[in-house]
Amino acid sequence: MALHVDQFEPEMREALQAFDKYVVCLEKAPVDCEKVVERLMKKAIAAFENRAPNLRHGIALDTQITIILSQSEAGRPLCGIYFNLHSPYRKAAEPKQAEVSK
Repeated sequence: MALHVDQFEPEMREALQAFDKYVVCLEKAPVDCEKVVERLMKKAIAAFENRAPNLRHGIALDTQITIILSQSEAGRPLCGIYFNLHSPYRKAAEPKQAEVSK
């Protein structure tokens, strides 16, 4: 089954409505958020379709939005869209080395 962004339109609409109503203090304006969600959905679909045989998820994220597509017994994967302040999937930034003063 080939997946396309428009197949997840209901989930994206619901997430964007929640963003517009509840989410504050993110670096994205509501107008920009829709484009970001679409871009991340494309990445999540690609990750899901190209995952290793023993994996069940395709994940795409930026600093504030995480999209997870999860394998289900039905043909269409489950979709979760999260607005987060912290993501366990984000790679930790390497610590900056303090400059040594002479």
